[in-house]
Amino acid sequence: MVEPGGPGPVGPFPPTVEGSDAEVDYDKLRRRVMWTMPYGLYVLGSTDGADRRNGMTINWVSQISESPKLVGVGVEHAAFTHELIEAGGCFSLCVIDREDRAIVRKFTKPVEVDIVASTLNGFAFTETVTGSPILRQSVAYMDCRLTDRVEAGHHTFFIGEVVDAGFLKPEDTPVLRMEDTRMNYGG
Repeated sequence: MVEPGGPGPVGPFPPTVEGSDAEVDYDKLRRRVMWTMPYGLYVLGSTDGADRRNGMTINWVSQISESPKLVGVGVEHAAFTHELIEAGGCFSLCVIDREDRAIVRKFTKPVEVDIVASTLNGFAFTETVTGSPILRQSVAYMDCRLTDRVEAGHHTFFIGEVVDAGFLKPEDTPVLRMEDTRMNYGG
């Protein structure tokens, strides 16, 4: 049984799961298990290297390597940010203050950019090495030059070398995590 309007259950399924109803139930269980994984919530900045910019809420983020300093982000193929990262060869990652949790809802769709005022959806941004936008009210940021990409289902896992990083608020500021919101995105 497939939920109306939604995608069907996604396999593979263990041998003990037999039949479409069992697949639906197992798919829901697997999603709930994946939701228990701790995730941060960030704003991913992107540019095409020219005049287009965007900020996108993201939670699929991971440190990849300490030497060189590499960070990976999972971006859906259909996302405007995907197009910009491919074109510009860079991205920024903004770590968000737990008290600013409402910000992430403002970056779930392509944003309104005001280049003259340097704002994304009314939030001030700056740029450093790559030109990717960095929200000024971030706790911290990483500016990354794209080094690799891995296709992963409906997403591309972009890997970037950190070419600039810094704190914009005190280092001990509590940062936003998925569980601080009512949002979930897993499996």
